[in-house]
Amino acid sequence: MLVTFDVPFEPVATELAVDTAVESGQPLIIVNAAEVPLGPISLSMGYEYVGKEEVEDALQAPTALALQLGTDVERIRLCSPRPIEALLELVAERRPGLLVVGPDRTR
Repeated sequence: MLVTFDVPFEPVATELAVDTAVESGQPLIIVNAAEVPLGPISLSMGYEYVGKEEVEDALQAPTALALQLGTDVERIRLCSPRPIEALLELVAERRPGLLVVGPDRTR
């Protein structure tokens, strides 16, 4: 499982996650955990997550590489007012063999 928090990935994290999925023969799960406030105003106004083009491009790169190397890929957008807690629930549910948390540290 390769995870970011609504920013592009560190290249080393992408390489590690894709290589591990390919070598182990397991599918790669790519997760973008985004903080989305759910206050009364945002709910009544219908505010939702709006993806950033640079993040979507960053998510596409490991997806394309893994598919090219013959590995199945699942992409998950995890929107929550508490993205870390939501991610921990997802990890407990999916039980990945390797969890690579790889957001670009400069962001």
